[in-house]
Amino acid sequence: MKKLPFIDLSVILLYLVAMVLVGYLFSKKNKNANQFTTASGRIPGWAVGLSIYATFLSSNTFLGVPGKAFGSNWNAFAFSLSMPLAAWVGAKYFVPFYRSVGEVSAYTNLEKRFGPWARTYAVICFLLTQIARMGSIFFGLSLTLQALTGFNMQTIMLITGACIILYTVMGGIEAVIWTEVVQGILKTLGAILILYLIISNVDGGAAAIMDIGKADHKFSLGSLDLDFTSSGFLVVLLYGFFINLNNFGMDQNYVQRYHTAASKKEAARSVWLCVWIYIPASLLFFIIGTCLYAYYQLNPELLDPVKLQVAAERLGQGASPAQITAMAAQLLPGDYGDKVMPHFMVTMIPTGLVGLIISAILSAGMSTISSGMNASATVFAEDIYKRYIRKDVSDKQGLRLLHIATVIFGLLGMVAGVLMIGITSVLDIWWQLSGIFAGGMLGLFLLGIISKRTGNTAALLATITGIIVILWMTFSAWIPEEYHYLRSGLHANMIIVVGTLVIFLAGLLFTKFQKKGI
Repeated sequence: MKKLPFIDLSVILLYLVAMVLVGYLFSKKNKNANQFTTASGRIPGWAVGLSIYATFLSSNTFLGVPGKAFGSNWNAFAFSLSMPLAAWVGAKYFVPFYRSVGEVSAYTNLEKRFGPWARTYAVICFLLTQIARMGSIFFGLSLTLQALTGFNMQTIMLITGACIILYTVMGGIEAVIWTEVVQGILKTLGAILILYLIISNVDGGAAAIMDIGKADHKFSLGSLDLDFTSSGFLVVLLYGFFINLNNFGMDQNYVQRYHTAASKKEAARSVWLCVWIYIPASLLFFIIGTCLYAYYQLNPELLDPVKLQVAAERLGQGASPAQITAMAAQLLPGDYGDKVMPHFMVTMIPTGLVGLIISAILSAGMSTISSGMNASATVFAEDIYKRYIRKDVSDKQGLRLLHIATVIFGLLGMVAGVLMIGITSVLDIWWQLSGIFAGGMLGLFLLGIISKRTGNTAALLATITGIIVILWMTFSAWIPEEYHYLRSGLHANMIIVVGTLVIFLAGLLFTKFQKKGI
């Protein structure tokens, strides 16, 4: 195990203690469930916006984006470019809607609109999405910190998970938001520091990086063709728009923050603040990935340990050194992209700065995980426990319920993270899982908001149709080769696009049939 210098360990310890201390300080204010979930609507809009930004800028961005840029190009940046349009819809329509209904859960209105089944379906989709998201972030976090500290990934998940659970349980949403404000600033500064260290180690500096990047098409946003079978610009742009529409319109992580702001205007401003900070911040991580590519193109021998590690992981414990070496020689940049930035950190960052970088990486994961825990606990309490188990809950009982649920979802996120150990790209796996779970939920929500004539039966039939399509697209690869014509030819990122549109359009169609008495 690599031993970190005392100064680096001190910085990391100071950061973790500070986060837990924030939770303790806000624990004195959490006297009821409303304070735990909405902070009684007392958070300034700029803090809410920074917290939403910190939730977006997770370890999936911190680790996955440089890995994608290193292994391919800037195609995934189209996701960020889709945000302004989704934010416009969110600020203009979704924020006023949720502020007017006054329900802390994003899914209560679905029951009023279509019945209990709609609310339950959306809740299940959301909770599965959150567990998958927390798992992917735990995995990305532990993957990076393993290279920097030498601890195994399970131990890292346990330590970080315990700290996150502790301050989230004690401080509620107010602790989550204020710790995210600090974490958002810290991880942005950490990324800037990493970029400086990479460029300063490249012979020729930024000019050499530009030349190498242009020569190998690293700045490309992907194909502009109308091709939905591969991850071109249009596919990622559409995927990003629908995912971000789901984030701003249906995701409890964000909807819950609308209620923490002091006013509707402040809540809308927080959405735009997040967007205008996140777009340049995400671009920063693509630049980091390209700079890493240029650095290791000039120093290819420095990547040999990474390639050997990836080859050994793929072949398993029974592989011989010769087999590992042979496979390592065949690996492409996309096969080990996620491991490159951690490798650079462990080998090139000078003593004294490692602790700051690790703290930035921790903040990248902890902010999103704490949000997921709080939002999942809120949804469980409001949409499952109070709806189906016990409606009349005292303030003390409600607060205890939220505490227990927060711990449970934190543990489930850790388990999901352990199960993801060994995947190739943390960003790819998260995009696929989120597209699968979010597609049906967003389609149903838009149907309820836009089509006032659609009733319970039409919505249910449309949702069933959408689920069938989503499952077919998800598991098309499992269809035997002799029935290849039954497979979906579309890229996996199109699942949320197609699933959403199928539910919405099928709902309109079934509504029309009902009116005609068909």
